[in-house]
Order: sequence, then C-alpha cells, then structure tokens
Amino acid sequence: MSFVVTTQTTKKLQEKHGVTLDEIRQCFASRTGKYLIDAREDHKTDPPTMWFVAETDYGRLLKVVFIQKGADIVIKTAYPANIEEIRIYGKYS
Repeated sequence: MSFVVTTQTTKKLQEKHGVTLDEIRQCFASRTGKYLIDAREDHKTDPPTMWFVAETDYGRLLKVVFIQKGADIVIKTAYPANIEEIRIYGKYS
C-alpha cells in the first residue's frame, strides 16, 4: 500500500488542518474499526470515498478521508474528528 497525496492536498492538510502525512500513516496503523463509505450524494466517487477515525501516536483523533485505487491510497483530507464523526464511526465500524 502506498499513499498518494497531491501538492494541493498536502498544502490544505498543513495550512487548514495542521495534519501531517506521518500522522495519517499513524492513523492507518492504529485503526481498529472498518472503513466506512461516504454515501452522501455530493461526496460519491468512483471508486467510493471511504473514511475512518483513529488516533495518532500522540492520541490525536483524526478523521481520514481517502479513495483506494488498486494498491494506492489517495488521501482526500484528514482533520481532527468532531464528536458527531466519532459517534458515527463508533456506531458503524
């Protein structure tokens, strides 16, 4: 599995959300639930947009949003998870 992050996404992760690619890798490594599919009409993609909530090595809870293209994980965004996202992930994962 390799991570693909565009220059534009990297900039948004750093400037808007304060999230690093290393933190995203940590979340993939620490994830305990399954990936959820974002079924909202304005977020549907092919392949589907998936997401999960997991902790970084320092206990920061992030929501990670991505699509999988073969062996590549294409990161769309990641940011500190809010209470509702944590609740939804806990209920359905």
